[in-house]
Amino acid sequence: MRKQILSLLVENTAGVTSHISGLFSRRGYNIDSFSAGVTADPRFTRITIVSTGDELVLDQIRKQLEKLEDVLDIKVLDNESSVTRELILVKIRAKDTERQAVMNVTDIFRGKIVDVTNDSMVIELTGQQAKLEAFLDLLSGYEVLELARTGITGLTRGSADVTYLD
Repeated sequence: MRKQILSLLVENTAGVTSHISGLFSRRGYNIDSFSAGVTADPRFTRITIVSTGDELVLDQIRKQLEKLEDVLDIKVLDNESSVTRELILVKIRAKDTERQAVMNVTDIFRGKIVDVTNDSMVIELTGQQAKLEAFLDLLSGYEVLELARTGITGLTRGSADVTYLD
């Protein structure tokens, strides 16, 4: 079993995310994360899907996605030739006396405190999954009240394989 990150360029039409996620559910494939957003050209959306499976399953996922009419381009994002990131927001219970220690750890990870109340803090952190997991491990002494993750998004490095559409 291995993880595969796919970057899809699709037409920005109603129901496109439904078509893609429906393909996964009909075939019994699992989606570990799914993120989507409109590109610089509002006619297109970039979708990043992370899925886990054996080589046969991951190959089938790619082939099935290529058959969808709305899918214009698919790239497999690997560590060597791409940049991937994830965003987390984590709300922890933190008393006045604990805040400085949390701020110090957040600074080390280049995170940002985005909200503070009398008994809690919300921290924003962006990076690769290993960095986010390491940060969360360091927060294990605090009560995590809420956690939200965006899922991975990414692009290939360089301009050699950019897809230009008219």
